[in-house]
Amino acid sequence: MGASFATHVLFLLWFFAATFSLSLFKAESNISCIEKEKQALLIFKKGLSDPRNALSSWSDQVDCCRWDRVHCNNKTGRVTELHLSGFYYDDKSLLSGDYEKRLGGEISLSLLKLEFLNYLDLSYNNFNCTPIPSFLGSIGSLRYLDLSGANFSGLIPHQLGNLSSLRYLSLGSNSDLYVDNLRWMSHFSSIQYLDLNSIDLHREVDWLQIMSKFSSLLELHLSTCQLDSLKPSLGFVNHTSLQVLDLSYNLFNHEIPNCFFNLSTSLVVLKLEYSLLKGKIPPSILNLHNLEYLLLSSNDLVGKIPESIGQLKYLKYLDLWYNSLSGPIPSSIGNFSYLEGLSLSDNQLSGTIPESLGLLSNLEWLSIDKNLLTGTVGEGHFTELSKLTSLYLSNPLFFNVSSNWIPPFQLDVAYMSYCKVGPNFPTWLQTQKSLRVIRMSKSEISDEVPGWFWNWTSNIEVIDLSGNHIEGDMSDAVLNSTVLNLNSNHFKGRMPQLSANVKELNIADNSFAGPISTFLCLKRNRMNKLIILDASFNLLSGELPDCWKDWQSLARLDLGSNSISGGIPHSMGSLVALQTLHLENNNISGDIPSSLQSCSQLELLDIGENHLQVTIPLWIGEMTSLMVLRLRSNGLHGHIPLQICQLSSIIVLDLANNSLSGTIPKCLNNLSALAKPDNGGSIHFGYLPYAYSMYVENLFLVPKKKQLEYFDNVKFVRLIDLSSNNLSESIPVEISVLFGLHFLNLSQNHLTGAIPEKIGSMKELESIDLSRNHLSGEIPPSMSNLTFLSQLDLSYNSLSGRIPLSTQLQSFDALSYTGNPQLCGDPLPKTCTVEEEPSNRTPIGRIEDHSEKYSFYIGLGVGFAVGFWAICGVLFFKRTWRHAYFRFLDGIKDWVYVTTMVKVNWFLEKLRSCHLISERHR
Repeated sequence: MGASFATHVLFLLWFFAATFSLSLFKAESNISCIEKEKQALLIFKKGLSDPRNALSSWSDQVDCCRWDRVHCNNKTGRVTELHLSGFYYDDKSLLSGDYEKRLGGEISLSLLKLEFLNYLDLSYNNFNCTPIPSFLGSIGSLRYLDLSGANFSGLIPHQLGNLSSLRYLSLGSNSDLYVDNLRWMSHFSSIQYLDLNSIDLHREVDWLQIMSKFSSLLELHLSTCQLDSLKPSLGFVNHTSLQVLDLSYNLFNHEIPNCFFNLSTSLVVLKLEYSLLKGKIPPSILNLHNLEYLLLSSNDLVGKIPESIGQLKYLKYLDLWYNSLSGPIPSSIGNFSYLEGLSLSDNQLSGTIPESLGLLSNLEWLSIDKNLLTGTVGEGHFTELSKLTSLYLSNPLFFNVSSNWIPPFQLDVAYMSYCKVGPNFPTWLQTQKSLRVIRMSKSEISDEVPGWFWNWTSNIEVIDLSGNHIEGDMSDAVLNSTVLNLNSNHFKGRMPQLSANVKELNIADNSFAGPISTFLCLKRNRMNKLIILDASFNLLSGELPDCWKDWQSLARLDLGSNSISGGIPHSMGSLVALQTLHLENNNISGDIPSSLQSCSQLELLDIGENHLQVTIPLWIGEMTSLMVLRLRSNGLHGHIPLQICQLSSIIVLDLANNSLSGTIPKCLNNLSALAKPDNGGSIHFGYLPYAYSMYVENLFLVPKKKQLEYFDNVKFVRLIDLSSNNLSESIPVEISVLFGLHFLNLSQNHLTGAIPEKIGSMKELESIDLSRNHLSGEIPPSMSNLTFLSQLDLSYNSLSGRIPLSTQLQSFDALSYTGNPQLCGDPLPKTCTVEEEPSNRTPIGRIEDHSEKYSFYIGLGVGFAVGFWAICGVLFFKRTWRHAYFRFLDGIKDWVYVTTMVKVNWFLEKLRSCHLISERHR
């Protein structure tokens, strides 16, 4: 990019020139290396680990100037350069980042004997988190030092500041390096390239002032350095030569200072993306009149894009993606005659797209999707865009071109979702011979797919035409694209044929019909590599066939909401890569085959709304990866097996609307994924090993008495639904430890006993439905702690007492408590009587045993009565005892009086003495 690219090219030319001269020298020169330097290099090699034998030519029997990666002066024979980068090896496997195969070990002090060494490259090796050797600062002849990506750690030694001749220093991409200050760099008077990417610089507050004093600096790379201020210090000096400045991925968290753009008028590349910048784009940006690359993406910039930005006439790439910019796209953008890339996506830009955009004859990348742009896009917007290859236009725009329009461009990527491309099918697509990715979902196309389309798509990798009204019979279509999303259209006929290239096929919500076996067992489809198949919400019929061994790459399978009948074949257990399986809302009967245990990666199993009419298999507890188990509405009978408590990863357990009996297992506290609050960040469905996947998992749940369809947000749901069964006995108190549960539905069973007293500890609960059971006792006061509760139904039980007072419980209407004749208090119309008041005196959240309280008060009354009459009764009937008792009281009274008066007189006498003494001192 720009000068950055040019500078890298410069150094690469230097490198290749050095390499070429090295090979030429080796071929033609008779100069031999110095023996002292040869031995120094052999000692250096001995300290290194070399698992790939990259230094095999370094032998005592061979002149060191003929060794690989060593360059000597062709006149003196002195070693001047060591090219030991991990990327220099001939073995291409080392480019993959396998640090175990690169140089490591210890860097020997013997390098100090190479008195004329001016070039040292140890980048992208693996020195196993050791510190950078401080003695490198004593190799005074060094002009080029590259230690980037070599897995060094610790404090950068200040001794490197002694390398006053350095022109190139790269220490970046060593994630555990840090500095305590940067003053040691003050001697870098000749530095031209400085890379400190990923080094912790936050301890140096004057970094900008220090860097600005390097008058010869051309490139400065300080990305991901934990810098927090862009504000120049006093004594700030302008750069005169700086061309590339990379401050991306830092923590500035403030506005861009106006004076910052006075840093260097020679800047060609400015990278400030992902740096928490705020406020508006300052007008002083126009001072950077030589700027070619301006990258401000993924910040929090607001306001309008300045109309004057068009004065930066040399811009080649402008990236303002993912900010909060508003207002129109300035028409002055048409002045960017050199512009190759424009990214304004993910903002709040409004208004129409200026036609001046069509004048950018060098534009290759145009990304303005995900804004609030409206109006018409016509042929005039693309007049000069002959070099355009990537078009991201997804906005509510009207794409108005003629049916015979021939675009001037050949696109590689076209994102045009939400644009009104229809109602006719866009015929101009047929002119695009280089297209790899096309997304036109929800584009209001209401037309029959043309005959040329499926042949045309044979070279396209990704097609998304979902959410339109496209018609066509696909019975004879042969699909070749890697990813096809034809969801929610009007396609019909038999399911299409697949080539081995197809990895994702989503044809859900169409009108495909016929036996499912015709598709699955078709000979042509047996060589498939399909990873995702979603054919839900169609008219498919017949039984699930027994040819699943031909589909072992499947990771996501959704055949829900069809008319499939018969049983689940045993061969489905051969789908060993399966992560999610949807067979819900069909006519499937029989049992759940034990062969599914072989699907060890299965995370979601949905066989709801079928006719299984069996017991829940005991082996289900061995599916420890299972996060979602949905078996509702199947006629299941028998008990809920204790083995279900072994599902430690489960977040959704839906067994509602069956004929299950017995008790709710007390071991539910073993469902560890529900026992801790989770924000969904650690819950995800399996990784899909290919690019461009647009598939989003879906699931129908009834969290609050209303069926909702969850998509990617299913990972945030925590639900147990055992409603509409024949479960009996009490709700186990162990359920109270499921602190992460959001939705609990145990309604329409035969449960008895009390609501668990500690239910208030489940503070994540949003919905509780315990209605239509036989629960008794009082509503636990701890329920007042459920501050997230938005749905509550305790109706039609035998609950009694006062509804605990709290903002939360009184916010629900009376229907939440109706059908409990002994229940009283707001919001019910029935007020509580005196007898019912004690239950209201218990502090909110405090649980007491009322039987023990009443026993205490009764015992206290009896004890008082017995004690009173035991003493007063005797005094009443025995005169001698009564006289003796009152004489005793008179004696006690006299003793107290005499003692008190003596003490008072002593104290007064003491005060009088102190007063006389103080008077004498005056």
